[in-house]
Amino acid sequence: MALAHGAMGRDVPGYFFGVLLHRRGFVGAFIRGDVLAQSIGASRHSAFPSNEGPRMNGHWYGLYSGSNTGQIVIEIDDRGEYFDGSAYVYSPSGPGLFAYIKTIDKSDRATLKAPLAPLDPRSGEITDWKGVVNQFPNNTIIPNEAEVDFEWDGQCLIVKWKTNIGTFGIAELPKSEVENTSNCVPLPITCWSEFKDYVTKLEHYRYIFRGQSTTKRLRTPFHRTGRGDMRRFFLEDVSTLHRHLSARTRHWFDLTNPMQNAAFLNLVQHHGYPTPLLDWTYSPFVAAFFAYQRVKRSEAAAAPEDRKVRIFIFDKFQWCSNIQQILSTTVRWPHFSILEPVAIGNERLIPQQALSSFTTVDDIETYILSKESDTKQFLQVIDLPLKERDNVMRELGLMGITAGSLFPGLDGACEELKERFFRL
Repeated sequence: MALAHGAMGRDVPGYFFGVLLHRRGFVGAFIRGDVLAQSIGASRHSAFPSNEGPRMNGHWYGLYSGSNTGQIVIEIDDRGEYFDGSAYVYSPSGPGLFAYIKTIDKSDRATLKAPLAPLDPRSGEITDWKGVVNQFPNNTIIPNEAEVDFEWDGQCLIVKWKTNIGTFGIAELPKSEVENTSNCVPLPITCWSEFKDYVTKLEHYRYIFRGQSTTKRLRTPFHRTGRGDMRRFFLEDVSTLHRHLSARTRHWFDLTNPMQNAAFLNLVQHHGYPTPLLDWTYSPFVAAFFAYQRVKRSEAAAAPEDRKVRIFIFDKFQWCSNIQQILSTTVRWPHFSILEPVAIGNERLIPQQALSSFTTVDDIETYILSKESDTKQFLQVIDLPLKERDNVMRELGLMGITAGSLFPGLDGACEELKERFFRL
């Protein structure tokens, strides 16, 4: 499934544990959950009670070694009494594999037998061997099951596996640093007037902007919830949203159509559902509105001098020219891709000058900074004082940037009038 039309770029082989949207037999059973990882032992020597201890859920990424080397991605959800999710191994020298993972409880270690399925190197989709056998040399053999050991603490997830054909691997995956202090150094711009002077000199439509009321790192709403399994999101969340919302939308979205699929995801994101999209705008002033919008006047007035809002400036043109853009929902290797959805049923898209990014990455800031060099800078930030909230919102209102203009409808109009008549 794709979010929009466009090539994925180079073929990246991938296989290990996993599942996604596919049609036939064994793969279909993977998707429905009929084929499950079989727990053969878990946490008998755990240092934590069965439902306590460090959390395994989230997005884990790193390199593995063993019979070969490559990338491994593990996406785990907290299901209350246990963890489950998807794992993907991408090998540059052979097929990639997927496995479904399910623990019997939430202790800090587990051993399970996981059925394996190959990943199509052309699309990243989970398939069966017959679907990709012609993509590899005649003597290629792939496993169909692995015994997997997991162990995790607050800082690291250790994974070891051995397959039914004797291949093996190990990966030590560090915890994401996404909740740590941002590594971005703000530009030397300290007030609203300096901000206006700077952004109005930038090349229009080359840069995109995002406003946040805190200086935390970039993170999608989906990942902020603590969820990690994007396979489950596209399989369960999106199909359920589609069933429930089709009665309320004037347009029936055909999710097999990449353009409409992207438009549907963008629509539910704009109405508050957490997705792997991140909202951006071509307007630095719209970004400033969103940076200050949810800050109350009383909060801003009482804020210390060092409390800031943050506006991100991202060089979209240079990023898309230099970095592979991937708009397939089945690909799990790390990427950060720009998406400009059609405004089907979404009246907010045009006045907000909005576009989105789509990513498999939890810590977006670290990923973007890892692609920079002495000659290429993609991401900049400007921090503005929270205390300037009233002055900023007043000037934005004079520009016509208000809740009423950005959110057409009763909610936006009432929010704009509340800003006008109440000093909250």
